[in-house]
Amino acid sequence: MANLKEIKRKIGSVKNTAKTTNAMKLVSSAKLRRTEELAKRSRVYAAKLTELLNEIAQKMQQANVDGLDNVYFKEVSKPKTVDIVFITADKGLCGGFNAQTIKRVSQLISDYKAQDVKVRLRAVGRKGVDYFKFNDIELNNEVIGLSAAPDYAQAAEFINEIADSYVNGETDRIILVHNGYVNMITQEIKQDQLLPIHPSKLELKETSTSEMEVEPDDDDTLLDALVKRYVEYTMYYSLIDSLAAEHSARMQAMDAATNNAKEMVKSLTVQYNKARQEAITTELIEIISGMESMK
Repeated sequence: MANLKEIKRKIGSVKNTAKTTNAMKLVSSAKLRRTEELAKRSRVYAAKLTELLNEIAQKMQQANVDGLDNVYFKEVSKPKTVDIVFITADKGLCGGFNAQTIKRVSQLISDYKAQDVKVRLRAVGRKGVDYFKFNDIELNNEVIGLSAAPDYAQAAEFINEIADSYVNGETDRIILVHNGYVNMITQEIKQDQLLPIHPSKLELKETSTSEMEVEPDDDDTLLDALVKRYVEYTMYYSLIDSLAAEHSARMQAMDAATNNAKEMVKSLTVQYNKARQEAITTELIEIISGMESMK
């Protein structure tokens, strides 16, 4: 009977776990819907900002014989220092969500070091911070709490400090890495060269049909302001995109955990019934044997 009690205890424990994981799945599902809607609105703004940046860049390219001449667009063929900004979650229980980002960042570090390029890490999210600290890898910046609750002002302050180091010549390239949202069942690693802005991001053409008029003395100032806003908003949108992906990954992980728990309950129930039948059969055999011995 002790074995039966142990199996029954396990069944109760697994059922309680299933209730917890199912509740976490429902919470993540609700949070995902809110974050997904925020991401949709943010994408519209980002598209308009990129369109405006594109128009100003075209005007400047046409005005300069040597093409676009701006610090934010100057690509260095052989960078000496690269800043990698990456976003992970503050919490776990979301499958391989954080591991995929960490894996990509680790690969980038190896690739750049093989080219004798100095890498400086800028981390957002507790899981990434804890991983690299545990492995004795230096972090130049770390922020905890921002990935769980994206805030534009805090995101702008964080990325502007890094952008300033680019403008001052302390770093030659800024790479942004995060695990992004595709749909409710899919996430993908997104790697973006934040600065310098690569021409492939903009549709720079020799001729422009835009009716926008920009004074020659103001074009650099306007472009710098737009690039600053572009960098800030890219960072902010990446945080939102990462949060949506995190909720999606956690929802999937908790759904899988709930289904596994249900399967385990079924298996334990079968095991319990077999053990119970064996116990009953043993008792019957003992009773019959006792009666036979009394004859």
